[in-house]
Amino acid sequence: MTLNTQPNIAGVDDFYQELIDLHRDRTVEQSMKINARLVLLLANHVGDRAALSEALRIAGEDVT
Repeated sequence: MTLNTQPNIAGVDDFYQELIDLHRDRTVEQSMKINARLVLLLANHVGDRAALSEALRIAGEDVT
């Protein structure tokens, strides 16, 4: 399986705004907890271990 890394979100600008709004007025710790919870919720939804492993690998590349 190859992970789709191309834009694939309907209403991407609206989604981005929701994400920004979710973090507004939160502490760094609260934002980190939200991000961790979001990752786990979406990972559970995807459910495909190969896709999740590939996503982890890609996410970890070139992190500075």
